[in-house]
Amino acid sequence: MRLINVHTRKINDFLSDTDVQRYAILSHTWGLEEVSFEEYQCLPKETLMAKKGYAKIDYCCLQASADGLDWAWVDTCCIDKRSSAELSEAINSMFRWYRQSAVCYAYLADVYEADPANVKIDVALARARWFTRGWTLQELLAPPEMELYAHGWKRIGTRTDICGSLSKITGIEVKYLCGLAPLEEASVAKRMYWAARRETTRTEDIAYCLLGLFDVNMPLLYGEGRKAFRRLQEEIMKTNPTDHTLFAW
Repeated sequence: MRLINVHTRKINDFLSDTDVQRYAILSHTWGLEEVSFEEYQCLPKETLMAKKGYAKIDYCCLQASADGLDWAWVDTCCIDKRSSAELSEAINSMFRWYRQSAVCYAYLADVYEADPANVKIDVALARARWFTRGWTLQELLAPPEMELYAHGWKRIGTRTDICGSLSKITGIEVKYLCGLAPLEEASVAKRMYWAARRETTRTEDIAYCLLGLFDVNMPLLYGEGRKAFRRLQEEIMKTNPTDHTLFAW
């Protein structure tokens, strides 16, 4: 696992979970000019900072430092996606990384209203792209603590603060959103329902983004298309042999 030192902005490698320090983790949707691992390491500072995707990395590091944390993780620049082996390991570890974080900052770049007391916030949140993407489902559910931020890093509140609104938007019961009940208590069909309205850019990712939610691991085979979801179902059946609600999907 790689983490950004929020003070020096250098990326450090941690070879085992026991070595990893307390860290903040970013949840976001991909946009223009995201900063890759290679770019983060090689581009001149001025060029790097000029990329549109750098701003949220900066926001995340500044917030982590303000929260007393020394480390942060951002998927765009902490995973070397040129390596298929590293990408596969990262995706299979993703849920665990979000769960082991000290706090997750969810950045909703297309939400411009940040006051939870304003009735317009529910409308603005409901339209956010963040709630439509497959990868952000586990990012919503896995972290022990979450703070949500609107465009320009304006603080909306914690996941607990707006749990009712989040439940209405996602169809996920408050008890699961707020950690009052373990996710494993939800049936396979219910967890599939949570993901049903979400999308991914690549066909295979609609399966890969659910690995952690069902506590399964499997190799990534980009190019297999819809077969990925079939493989996911087979793995779920192995780990949940008595839960027949899977057959509804």
